[in-house]
Amino acid sequence: MTFRRSVMVSSIAGAAMSLAIATMSAQQSPTPAAVPQGAQQAPPAPQTPAAPRAGAPARGGGALDANGLKTWTAQEDRQNMMDQLGITKIRPGPSGVETAPNHANYDEATANPYPDLPDVLTMKNGKKVTTKAMWTERRKEIIEDFDREVLGRVPANVPKVTWTVTKTVEDVVGGRPVIGKALTGHVDNSAFPAIDVNIQMTVVVPKDAKGPVPVMMMFGGRGLASLAPPPPPGGFPGFGGPGGPPGAGRGGAPGAAAPPAPPPTPPAPQDPPATEQLIADGWGFATINPNSIQADNGAGLTRGVIGLTNKGEFRKPEDWGSLRAWAWGASRGLDYLETDKAVDAKKVGIEGVSRYGKAALVTMAYDTRFAVVLIGSSGEGGAKLHRRNWGEAVENLTGTGEYHWMAGNFLKYGTEESTFGRKTAGDIPVDAHELIALCAPRLTFVSYGVPEKNDAKWLDHQGSFMAAIAAQPVFRLLGAKDLGRSDNYKTEKMPDVNVSLMDGQLAWRQHDGGHTDGPNWKYFIPWADKFLKHTPPPATK
Repeated sequence: MTFRRSVMVSSIAGAAMSLAIATMSAQQSPTPAAVPQGAQQAPPAPQTPAAPRAGAPARGGGALDANGLKTWTAQEDRQNMMDQLGITKIRPGPSGVETAPNHANYDEATANPYPDLPDVLTMKNGKKVTTKAMWTERRKEIIEDFDREVLGRVPANVPKVTWTVTKTVEDVVGGRPVIGKALTGHVDNSAFPAIDVNIQMTVVVPKDAKGPVPVMMMFGGRGLASLAPPPPPGGFPGFGGPGGPPGAGRGGAPGAAAPPAPPPTPPAPQDPPATEQLIADGWGFATINPNSIQADNGAGLTRGVIGLTNKGEFRKPEDWGSLRAWAWGASRGLDYLETDKAVDAKKVGIEGVSRYGKAALVTMAYDTRFAVVLIGSSGEGGAKLHRRNWGEAVENLTGTGEYHWMAGNFLKYGTEESTFGRKTAGDIPVDAHELIALCAPRLTFVSYGVPEKNDAKWLDHQGSFMAAIAAQPVFRLLGAKDLGRSDNYKTEKMPDVNVSLMDGQLAWRQHDGGHTDGPNWKYFIPWADKFLKHTPPPATK
């Protein structure tokens, strides 16, 4: 059975913390892996004004294509932002290759050059936050800092999204019947037809469910093969189909100064894929393709939804980066799920690994409609503290390979020479503990693997644990239970591998696998069930 329907979805742009978001730094480990870069659809030439000749210099740099759109390299785009900010020199990031002269630091004795974190419960006027009402105001302050300096702002002119169900199938997942739908979310481009953005998403729910079911939305392809569209040229092979092991990172090489990404590590052989575990437990799952929202490179910043809102022009310093755009797309996907009678929209979660782990955290932090998040191996720009000198650094995020994840203003914090002087990670007004705190009191699960299995030291597992520790006071203030440790992030150490801290709404678990969250799904699902009060269906014989 196949049918089509459209749902008009208003985008909530530029307003308070709701819906937008994007993905920050690639925290990968040392083994090369190619990553598909999601190319946007070619713009329809007949709808654009007469363009200057192809290759002609564009205002501010770059060249114009046949449709009059700027075509810049990442190097040119980054240089344009440096020029806007008055930056003449940015420090190179450390290398993930330990034999390199500028190798990353892995010595705890020198890992904390900026040991004091911004106090998450102190207002900018110095007042201590002691009530939920005061936290509402403090939350606004934190979001403003992330918007302006770190992730970028979602512009007020983001168009609405119209969702269309393009295919419906009946299939089987782990021996259980399911109903799957492929959807396209068309971003209204009537104001600038030269750029066409169509968000790709699939939704799969148990066929025999007695009512609406909770759903985990996952960045990247892990859907039904029967829903997989033919991949566009240079697009996203496998999206909607198996697309690689469940929970595996899709991160590619993070840039010239960073180590190449490891190959995604499959979960332990005895663990069924995450999709099978979810369906068996009475959940549904959705997959959303980040590259159909915004390309994962600096050259793509004049295309995708960022390019659409900027009408093909370059970004300004406070404009959003890819992480924020990916999160915005996930929020638009949730808009659709709120209209689907098969989905319990109050129990929708978000998940991702590596750069998409960053995106999942950002999504959860901004859009309070999401009930739960599984943050897989997110590292720098995700759950790891920017102020830590361990593995990947802020200077990697400001490099050519990763700067597009962030706001243009974030380049300031890797700056050595400029009109405003020198800035470092210690100058950033916020840090990762505050991003985690923005998720409170909702269910927040931080997941990592082990370096021995390619969840590299580069990710800084301890630095992420410190961030979770520093976020604890906000969870408690809002009536949630924390990790059960002290709030002293300077002295608290990670528990041993495979030791869970999962008694509260803030959870931590480092499994003994690699660059994946696969081995943690069997712990995550019952933990989420407990707090969401979800009762799994009877086991099949």
